[in-house]
Amino acid sequence: MKLKHLIYALIIIVLGGFITYRIISNKGKNEESKKFGDKDAPTTVSGIVIKTSTFDNNLSLSGSIEANEQIEIHSEVSGIVEGIYFNEGTYVNKGQVLFKVNDIELKAQLRQAVTKEGLAAENERRAKLLLQKEAISQEEADVARADHASAQAQTQLIRAQISKTSVKAPFSGKIGLRSISPGTYITPTVLVAKLVNTGKLKITFSIPEKYASQVQSGSTIDFTVSGSDKTYTAKIYAIEPEVAVATRTLQIRAIADNTDGKLFPGTFADVKLPLNIIKDAIVVPSQAIIPIQDGKKVFIANMGKAKEVMVDATTRTDSSILILSGLKAGDTLITSGVMSLKNEAPIKVKISK
Repeated sequence: MKLKHLIYALIIIVLGGFITYRIISNKGKNEESKKFGDKDAPTTVSGIVIKTSTFDNNLSLSGSIEANEQIEIHSEVSGIVEGIYFNEGTYVNKGQVLFKVNDIELKAQLRQAVTKEGLAAENERRAKLLLQKEAISQEEADVARADHASAQAQTQLIRAQISKTSVKAPFSGKIGLRSISPGTYITPTVLVAKLVNTGKLKITFSIPEKYASQVQSGSTIDFTVSGSDKTYTAKIYAIEPEVAVATRTLQIRAIADNTDGKLFPGTFADVKLPLNIIKDAIVVPSQAIIPIQDGKKVFIANMGKAKEVMVDATTRTDSSILILSGLKAGDTLITSGVMSLKNEAPIKVKISK
């Protein structure tokens, strides 16, 4: 009997120990669950107190560089090229003869036309004398005068054609690669070379229509090109009189000096267009902005909770963005963890200076 009682006592002790262990274990898990799962525990975030400042507003744009003047050189008459008087890739002056087309046939035609003109002039002189003596009619005298005028016109036409056989540079600039050689039979459709004035270059770019009123002729812009650290300047000299309907942009053209010859037509330019300086502007870090379907939003701290605010934002720099409406000086803007925040969520803000 004593052994039986001893076994029962051992069983009771083991069961009691196991029950006590489960109670203590469950209590610990419940406390840990409350500790980590409490929905009312505030989230620690970073934030800044918004202050106004002066915003030097620059608009970043892409533009294209074009030659101030650029043409394709063609011959106006057909014939054999008898001489080329320029070197490829060199600078030529305005009025310089670039090449000459053979004009032997035209000169022969000119001699013939001059002879006919002289004969017509003599016939007109005789007709005047005969008309004074009433030996011919007024109609016959008019015909002689018309023949003389026609012969003069024919002579002038051939002289004009002969002058076109010497092709001259219409302006000073650098001439490109030629596509003809002496002896080539040339026609007006043949491209001889390209002539480009690179002493000055045009920079063409477009701006959104909302900035159209802030751009004036005579304003200065800065621009850079790929492969160079140098910042160039240009002056706006022409503005398109209307906004393009398809793109809602306004096209602008500026001109820049290229005295060092480091800029080339056809390249792209990164343009910095200065706009009106904004005083008392609100500029916030870009990471605080949350893009949404209807625009942009931010979170501000409001009595220990996150408050969602819609904002109207515009010009962006590498690290900041200009706020037009939605925020005011003194608001505490949340700058970290904004993507996981929800409206009215409890927060603890660590203010950054």
